Amino acid sequence: MSKVLGIGNALVDILIRLKEDDLLNELKLQKGSMQLVDRDFQDQVFSKTQQLNKTQASGGSSANTIHGLASLGVETAYIGKVGNDELGDFFAEDLKNSKIKPFLKHSETSTGVALALISPDSERTFGTYLGAAVEVNAQDLDENLFAGYQFFHLEGYLVLNTELVETALKLAKARNMIVSLDLASFNVVEAHLEFLRNITRKYVDIIFANEDEAKAFTGKEPEEALHEIASMCSIAVVKIGKNGSLIKQGNDEYRVGAIPSNVIDTTGAGDLYAAGFLYGMVKGFGIDRCAHIGALLAGKVIEVIGAKIDNEVWSAIKEQVKRIEAA
Repeated sequence: MSKVLGIGNALVDILIRLKEDDLLNELKLQKGSMQLVDRDFQDQVFSKTQQLNKTQASGGSSANTIHGLASLGVETAYIGKVGNDELGDFFAEDLKNSKIKPFLKHSETSTGVALALISPDSERTFGTYLGAAVEVNAQDLDENLFAGYQFFHLEGYLVLNTELVETALKLAKARNMIVSLDLASFNVVEAHLEFLRNITRKYVDIIFANEDEAKAFTGKEPEEALHEIASMCSIAVVKIGKNGSLIKQGNDEYRVGAIPSNVIDTTGAGDLYAAGFLYGMVKGFGIDRCAHIGALLAGKVIEVIGAKIDNEVWSAIKEQVKRIEAA
């Protein structure tokens, strides 16, 4: 079976369930927003939420996708950077325990953290301290890291470092790897539009985008955006929330619905969709089956808090994947 290598911002997700939204106002966080914060702000949040229920898991967009693939039995590896601290050790151990080969660099800067403050109505407000995660650079890469892998997945958040992204893509293409890119965030797309469009045309085979990201990338609504993105790469995927996803490969178009779900937390939905879709690609399935597996994983992760699915649910997912494979 083909193997998948990922690269991304290595973050530890710390999920905090709020009893009320007053703390958001106190911290001057707009409900439902995502903003970058510094270490002092992170410590302030920890201080004010000492008595609240917290859970943590290794995270970051690309890492979530790689975890999903590993849970389905795909051989995977991950490139990132963490601090020489307890959270960095936690991130590395979580990769190893999930049978993901860690290609982690270490920094004196503390490990990046994504604070997810979950309101009583399940809406999430993020304060992200990037820390060591953004210190991955082109000099951390060499061609040997890419040896033996057939797929390469990266997240759009990395385009803050254009040299890193272009170096990684050149190394992947030198080994004829299939490259997938998750656009990750509409504001990232808006800020780096020309660079993203250029690397898509030159290096990227598969683009994953939600409605907002697709509009930022093309200026168009989902169906027209799908056509434009597909003109730049081999496979375009535009996710349209509860209405499923649109996919185009060459002249072939597909529309795949979302599965019925009891939505608790949408964290990781796009990342796990990408995991399911790429699993299908690794297995050599047709596009429709890839998309159905993507929809299955996305539908299951939004039924839990955070981007991690427990082993019991994964067992049920694998049985459903087998039925999709046999259909």
